[in-house]
Amino acid sequence: MGDDEAAAWQRLRAGDESALGDLFDRYEPRLFRHATRLLTDREDAKDAVAIAFFELWRKRTGVRLVDGSPLPWLLTTVANAARNLERAGRRYRALLAKTPAAAASAAPSAHDESGVLAALKQLPAGEQSVVVLSVLEGYPERDVAQTLGIPVGTVKSRLSRAKSRLRDEMTALEASWI
Repeated sequence: MGDDEAAAWQRLRAGDESALGDLFDRYEPRLFRHATRLLTDREDAKDAVAIAFFELWRKRTGVRLVDGSPLPWLLTTVANAARNLERAGRRYRALLAKTPAAAASAAPSAHDESGVLAALKQLPAGEQSVVVLSVLEGYPERDVAQTLGIPVGTVKSRLSRAKSRLRDEMTALEASWI
């Protein structure tokens, strides 16, 4: 690790946000190349790199350096994020494949809040947070619990309640389309 890199790392650990920018400038090209080897979509590769730097900031006090550098940790985090993004994409494509080709009537096409977004916004804040982090962002339940400062069991129960409410809301909405 060079002197500039070591100084940036120490500033980052102390909470200096500009140090994160310095490390981003230093490592982003290499991490992006790594992500593009793992993912077919450039935007997903950018997302994987962004996730890695977000996690670096979030976990900065516990990151294990290898030979004084966070690069191996960042490469591993990019690989994990790439796997999660690829897995989420497969689930999404599988869901789309199961969707009927022609519906009885067209679903709303305008950007209004009469659908999923409206149903999500009607959930209590605690349930909204759990749904966003675990379902939309794909974080494991233990990470969601750690992020929100609640037990894993609470995450599971909030997620179950939220999914039930969203399912009921979407069933009612779909019935109105017919």
